[in-house]
Amino acid sequence: MNLFQGVNAVVNAAVRPLVASRRWGPLVGRWMTLVTYTGRRSGRTFSVPVGFAGQGDEVKIAVLFPERKTWWRNFLGAGGPVSLRLHGVDRAGHAVTHRDDRGRVTVAVRLDPAAR
Repeated sequence: MNLFQGVNAVVNAAVRPLVASRRWGPLVGRWMTLVTYTGRRSGRTFSVPVGFAGQGDEVKIAVLFPERKTWWRNFLGAGGPVSLRLHGVDRAGHAVTHRDDRGRVTVAVRLDPAAR
């Protein structure tokens, strides 16, 4: 594990309970969410706190330092199922990763409107 991964693990461990908490979740949840997905190779379930933007059933996640992270690769090509914790509620959706010509990575999530 390199320094970046170590720092990232500590930050994730600190932020994850804030996003999920009843007390701080409504405040932190305005710009952060938990992305829960099943690893494409491992089959394990992961939850990662990320910043997001969007309204309604469309959510965009800008992946900072994408070359140092791997979670977004689970949604390359046709994408895959995902769950986001929004306003204290877990919402199912479908995520697809986009990488632009400058190397920036964005994960677009279309939430299931029936699962509100």
